[in-house]
Amino acid sequence: MADLSAFPITHRWPAEHPDRIQLYSLPTPNGVKVSIMLEETGLAYEPHLVDIGKNESWTPEFLSLNPNGKIPAIIDPNGPGGEPLGLFESGAILQYLAEKSGQFLPADPARRYQTLQWVYFQMGGVGPMFGQLGFFHKFAGREIEDKRPLERYAKESQRLLGVLETRLEGRIWIMDDDYTIADIALMGWVRNLIGFYGAAEIVHYDQLKNVPAWLERCLARPAVQRGVNIPARPA
Repeated sequence: MADLSAFPITHRWPAEHPDRIQLYSLPTPNGVKVSIMLEETGLAYEPHLVDIGKNESWTPEFLSLNPNGKIPAIIDPNGPGGEPLGLFESGAILQYLAEKSGQFLPADPARRYQTLQWVYFQMGGVGPMFGQLGFFHKFAGREIEDKRPLERYAKESQRLLGVLETRLEGRIWIMDDDYTIADIALMGWVRNLIGFYGAAEIVHYDQLKNVPAWLERCLARPAVQRGVNIPARPA
């Protein structure tokens, strides 16, 4: 049985199954990337709810695994060389799990890097921009009288959706016929933008054709339907 006692996070969130990948997360757009990926790959894992509403990601135990204080994070008890490995940053975790499982990342070098560029597109553009739009449209930013920040993020989010719309023309998935970590990285953010953030109208989502059809295909996958609710949110 794996010994995870060297990881302080396991003192606050004890592992009932220490031989499984330990997932510390919440069903946010970044969190569901990893839970969906774990469901898709079939890798054995144990989820732990980190309630960011109670600032649990800023506790010393969580910060010992992710000093950036953000979910998700994982510990793989059987990492490289058979040694436990802790990881944070959802894009890095997606790539790691893809390589570990041999799934959802093309083996061909050119297609591999093309897939990763779309993961980085999400990490560097879609996530930050959609998140800021959500803040200024739905949360405390709504109280700011100056609407230029909202307009800036709305316009940039609309542009990024246009990039996806163009990419998906004539394609089933981001990488043609191959469902990959690029789709897994992006779907949660698009879903959140038009759902939880309620920003469909201000980014003119109804004018798109390819992105809505792609998102519908993503959300129809059984592993996605499971993954978007793991770990279950607090009652």
